Amino acid sequence: MASGNILWKYTKKLFTLGLVGLTVSDSFASVSPVRGASMSPTFNPSISSLMGLTTDDYVLVEKTCLMKYKFSHGDVVVFSSPSNHKEKHIKRVIALPGDWIGIRHTSDVLRIPDGHCWVEGDNPSSSMDSNSFGPIPLGLVKGRVTHIVWPPQRIGAVEKRIPTDRISSI
Repeated sequence: MASGNILWKYTKKLFTLGLVGLTVSDSFASVSPVRGASMSPTFNPSISSLMGLTTDDYVLVEKTCLMKYKFSHGDVVVFSSPSNHKEKHIKRVIALPGDWIGIRHTSDVLRIPDGHCWVEGDNPSSSMDSNSFGPIPLGLVKGRVTHIVWPPQRIGAVEKRIPTDRISSI
């Protein structure tokens, strides 16, 4: 009987810890892998230029910014793909609602509608971003990337970078 009570006690504690962990992950922060080269060199820089190998970076995604959609130019965000909700992308916010953006490789200028933002990868040659699918709804954003947490030699804060030559708030 005593071993059954101990097992039940530990099962309840593990279940409680699991629920707390899930709540924190859904509401406050989580860790996410960054795959591919679209955000290189910010994420996944080449390990060997001869072989072209990369290693996945893991990043901390804070979610408190979602309460009032508090984003700023240069933030790196995780969002669901507009064409496939199961796919997640990580890109940099270039323009916010009301901004005018010059679209890459064209002479077109676009005003970002309310409730949307313009995102681009740091490596334009291999990035599927707003240049491909247009402004994304802020409702698709899942969080803001604040730090690289793995691999150990790359641990640190993610810098904001803003291409000032292509946006205007006027």
